[in-house]
Amino acid sequence: MFLFKLPVKLTLLVLAAIAAGVLWQQAQLSVLALSRLDPVPETRAMVAEERYADAADYLDFFMAYDYVNEDPAAQALHAEIASVRSSLSYQAGKLSEGLLQGTSDETIGKGAGVITDLFVIGDIRDLANQATNYAQGEDVDEVVTALASIGLVASAAQLASGAATAATAGAAAPTVAASTTAKGGIIILKTARKIGKLPPWLGKAIVKGAKTVKQTKKLDAVTDLFGDVYRLAKTRGGLNLLSKTTDAASLRRMAKLADTFGDQSATLYRIGGNSFVRTAQRAGDLGVDSIKIAATYGKGGLKVLDKVGALRFAKFTARGSKMAYKGDVIHLLARLFLKVPDWVLYLLIVLGACVWVPWRWFGRLRRLATRKDTSRSLAPSDPQARICN
Repeated sequence: MFLFKLPVKLTLLVLAAIAAGVLWQQAQLSVLALSRLDPVPETRAMVAEERYADAADYLDFFMAYDYVNEDPAAQALHAEIASVRSSLSYQAGKLSEGLLQGTSDETIGKGAGVITDLFVIGDIRDLANQATNYAQGEDVDEVVTALASIGLVASAAQLASGAATAATAGAAAPTVAASTTAKGGIIILKTARKIGKLPPWLGKAIVKGAKTVKQTKKLDAVTDLFGDVYRLAKTRGGLNLLSKTTDAASLRRMAKLADTFGDQSATLYRIGGNSFVRTAQRAGDLGVDSIKIAATYGKGGLKVLDKVGALRFAKFTARGSKMAYKGDVIHLLARLFLKVPDWVLYLLIVLGACVWVPWRWFGRLRRLATRKDTSRSLAPSDPQARICN
């Protein structure tokens, strides 16, 4: 019987020790359970769809880290994308796209679209297109019409404030800045509408604001809204970020995020989604670089960083890199341990403690205590009674 109990006790003791270690080192295990993202497959998918600008932005983010930068497959793919984007035919196509459609995902095409929209040409073009649709009995895009109408007012404000600035030696400069910001916001909103990335709530807000602008001939009703949009407009991938907003408050958060992370904002959002947005709000505490490193581990990395903090995350990832020579064993064990519920771990600790408690000693002590109580109860308590006996 003893030979059977001893292995059971030892097994429970080992399990209890493992459970205690898992509970103690949960933060470390949560980092060891992470695996870094391989950007090559997703980049290839973008290339197959001829989304070379998006592919370049996505891969460029990861190329800043040695584990990708030293990968021959990533190097070859990076060179392939750069070769296509620098070709004359590709650049010509993007330039034409910007001039004729007012939309493009490349700098040269965006520049062409911006040039037409910065001046009254773009607004007149859009109003004429919508008027043609109306005359032909086709659907009229209320949002594009509203944006073009606001654009005409903004252009007039630019001309008037520009002349006033020259006449007053710069006193009207703030008005020029406001109208320029409005034009920048209009450009990105037009583009977002044309490629289907304008969120419904924003379309309604634009139509409502256009009515006020038309009545007052002033941009006050849309200044704050367009200001936040303009901040996104200055960021690569800003349209993708704009499409994820749900109201004016989320637009403000997204604009602040773009200010903090710049042209990598859209890529980071693509990787982490709302996990990135939540973590990015703590950029002042966690650090921009820490958030970028955590993003290379995907959503899980961002969640762990938010949970353990920048210092512990950096320390644990450094330890993890030293264990890399052990292959996937540590990674798999960490993921396995983290799947065990906490209540099971605590139960194992209790069982491990219970089987090694010397219950016989407690039994002997209890029997001795019982005998003493019994003898005390039988002994006469009255001295006179003892004399009589």
